[in-house]
Amino acid sequence: MFRIPESIATLGKERIAGFPVEGFIYGEGPQKPELMLIGEAPGEFELVDGIPFIGRAGKELMKSLASIGLSREDVYITSAVRSRPYRWGTKKERDGTTTERKYNRPPTMKEIVAHAPVLDYELANIEPKLIVTLGNVGLQRLLGKEAKVTELHGQLLERPIQYLNELEDTTFNWTQRTYTIVPTFHPASIFYRPSHRPALDADWLAIGHRLSEMR
Repeated sequence: MFRIPESIATLGKERIAGFPVEGFIYGEGPQKPELMLIGEAPGEFELVDGIPFIGRAGKELMKSLASIGLSREDVYITSAVRSRPYRWGTKKERDGTTTERKYNRPPTMKEIVAHAPVLDYELANIEPKLIVTLGNVGLQRLLGKEAKVTELHGQLLERPIQYLNELEDTTFNWTQRTYTIVPTFHPASIFYRPSHRPALDADWLAIGHRLSEMR
């Protein structure tokens, strides 16, 4: 099993200090996985257990993996940001009272840049057969703001990816080498857009097909 060094984790924690985020989740999986999955950021369930993708979206992701004969043990799971981004909101209880609570939110560009060295380290040290981005945040972290999952999902892309050249940089550079990437929708997307499910299922079948060709 591969795990980033503590020095890289510490760097990530220090760089994101001061943002409205909490906790830190390590990526998880083998060093030479079938797939490297790149999501958005952890949510509250991940934070409690310290494991990526274990909430409702995680169950959907495991179903997608199972549909092509893979399990959690075969893949490396990580995300663009490793701390949970939150916003405060009010929740109405059944008895009519309201409580303040933290809600998940997408990470900002500054938060993505703060944790860029963590993902850069994983991308440099893990050797997957394919990289699968889950949703727009993971996709745009690699291929830039113009990349849209609605346009690119299910396609096999051979491209350079973005990385942070110097720690003080605020914008990304492009790698010399190319990476093999298949974008798909975030597993949580089907909860609010059930119409995505056929495309999501088809993407995963395409990913399975690519893997069997590579073997």
